[in-house]
Amino acid sequence: MNSHEKYMKEALKEARKALLLKEVPIGCVIVQNDRIIARGYNRRNTDKNVLAHAELAAIRKADKKTGDWRLEDCTLYVTLEPCQMCAGAIVQSRIPEVVIGAKNPKAGCAGSILNLLQMKEFNHQANLIEGVLEEECSEMLKAFFRELRGQ
Repeated sequence: MNSHEKYMKEALKEARKALLLKEVPIGCVIVQNDRIIARGYNRRNTDKNVLAHAELAAIRKADKKTGDWRLEDCTLYVTLEPCQMCAGAIVQSRIPEVVIGAKNPKAGCAGSILNLLQMKEFNHQANLIEGVLEEECSEMLKAFFRELRGQ
């Protein structure tokens, strides 16, 4: 197992925490110097807050941990391609590398609808690595929505 898979497995653990709350199972970890410095998972319904996305929770914790809003030496791992809000926060926080599990054809802003992470017009772009443990990430989401439709 390579390090990208190792850290995506950790992001999947975070997604399972969201699942236990009956939230859309999305998880995120931020890695610096080969160590996880922050974790987050989707809590939108639980917190009744549109900003409670996995990536934003992890970025907030990483900022606190590093004492800086610039996360220029970090890698963000997320189980689902970021939305426009999270992609914007990634660009703003100067994260240089983003590793994505599953694509998000309906709302993804790392290439599916837009690619906000790599727009040359912005002062920062992130390197993208896609499809890490894609099957596992995708299946967790599909199972969640299958069950939701069944209820």
